[in-house]
Amino acid sequence: MPDDQPLPPDLAPGLLGRLQALLGPRGLLTDPADLAPHLADWRNLYRGRTPCVIRPASTAELAEAVRLCAAAGTPLVPQGGNTSMVGGATPDEGGRQVVVSLARLNRVRDLDPLDMTMTVEAGLVLKSAQDAAAAAGCLFPLSLGAEGTATVGGVLSTNAGGNTTVRYGNARDLMLGLEVVLPDGQVLDGLRRLRKDNTGYAWRHLFVGAEGTLGFITASVLRLFPRPREAEVALCAVRDEDAALAVFRRLRDRDEGAVRAFEYMSGEGVGFYARHIEGATVPLPGFDHYVLVDLASSRPEAGLRALLEAVLEEALEAGEVLDATLGESEAQRQALWRIREEHPEAQKREGASVKNDVSVPVSKTPDLIRRASDACRALIPGIRPVPFGHLGDGNIHMNLEQPVGMDPAAFLARSHDIMETVNAVVRDLGGSFSAEHGIGRLKTDMMEDWRGGAELDLMRRIKQAVDPRGLMNPGKVLPL
Repeated sequence: MPDDQPLPPDLAPGLLGRLQALLGPRGLLTDPADLAPHLADWRNLYRGRTPCVIRPASTAELAEAVRLCAAAGTPLVPQGGNTSMVGGATPDEGGRQVVVSLARLNRVRDLDPLDMTMTVEAGLVLKSAQDAAAAAGCLFPLSLGAEGTATVGGVLSTNAGGNTTVRYGNARDLMLGLEVVLPDGQVLDGLRRLRKDNTGYAWRHLFVGAEGTLGFITASVLRLFPRPREAEVALCAVRDEDAALAVFRRLRDRDEGAVRAFEYMSGEGVGFYARHIEGATVPLPGFDHYVLVDLASSRPEAGLRALLEAVLEEALEAGEVLDATLGESEAQRQALWRIREEHPEAQKREGASVKNDVSVPVSKTPDLIRRASDACRALIPGIRPVPFGHLGDGNIHMNLEQPVGMDPAAFLARSHDIMETVNAVVRDLGGSFSAEHGIGRLKTDMMEDWRGGAELDLMRRIKQAVDPRGLMNPGKVLPL
């Protein structure tokens, strides 16, 4: 918020005072300098205003704060690590929406290696959840580029996918139970560690993927897995998009359970990585198409190196793989993964880009990459397609970089045209315009076209039933 712009007035007389009394000095932020980090999204697409940020230290504090705000008719915007790619955690410009940071709800409440579950609070950073599981000899497999900042509540509320979806599923598949604060301040306690609980509607799944529009996830029971005893990572240069899919099929047919991740990268994107990321090294430079293969197994003597070498030998003989390098140590495996993980940052440093988080059936991924790239080149000559992502589950980040020398603002002004061009291909291939990043504020105008009729009507009826006053993260997910 600019220094010369006054804070928005309190919407209801005495509300800030009541929140201050409830939450204490650490639990309520009003100073413009303290508010600033909470007002813009990660991509700087949106910048909003808020009278305050509330930071409850317990579920009970949050529930009482929600009751106070509900009584005052004050809308609330949940915020975890603030890593949303679609403006899902940013307040609007009106200045009436209060931001609710769950950063202080960050405890591991329980971890049971026999049940293979952990109960954690919503503000726990994803990497901390992974580390807590590892310390107990277990694995929490959800992994994504923002895991050092993103929080468990955030990844659940957006049903995040990430790199290991091909093996373990999305966030929804890793959740057994939830604790939720409803729009009226009631607390739903469903923190059950049960694999089977067939007792009516599975309400917990309503809140996973709802992006905070139905209530606040405050804690969750997460599934754990045995830690891998063996892992292999390979970077492969492949002939083309069809060859990339052929290599995935070879690995899947040989041992589907061993494939932890299978990522596609274009030569353009790998080139951006080499150009912009400090300490970057690319062991196989100069190719047009790459895949990153990650295998893991908890079985003793699984023989993953032999499996990987056999598949790569077959693919080399078939002309699908042109060259390959295997990580010989954990440090080398991490270095190969860094090429993939730094793609978003490398693209950001290269210039303006339009991001498309889309999915198609796995068998259609080569068609998506080729057809969307060609269509965008026809739309804007010189545009640079930078597709990358989770080929193993059909989720490709179909990103488009500005032409060299084009004004970034002029390029971004064409964002809608570019997204529509990509989405036309996605629709024709039976895909989705949002794979793992969610709808947020960025894509609400697409919902009527893609999910209209009975599907969108049902979503609106659920929203009306749970949040009749529309106070939970207004302006997100559902079109106004």
